[in-house]
Amino acid sequence: MRFPSKEIVERIRCQFPIGCRVELLRMDDLQAPPVGTKGTVTGVDDTGSVMVNWDNGSRLNVVYGEDLCRKIEM
Repeated sequence: MRFPSKEIVERIRCQFPIGCRVELLRMDDLQAPPVGTKGTVTGVDDTGSVMVNWDNGSRLNVVYGEDLCRKIEM
């Protein structure tokens, strides 16, 4: 897996600021929350993964280039 450039990571951080709400669209993990689960962003790590506290208690990251979430308006 290739890691994103610093510029891409910064763009992801702007797109998903800490505290924003997201909805899971796709996650390739056996432990993944169900599609449609909502959560609150706690940050974006240096690999571009969005760190989320999911409403169902999960803490799995949305991995850059593998998983997908969308920002939702509150």
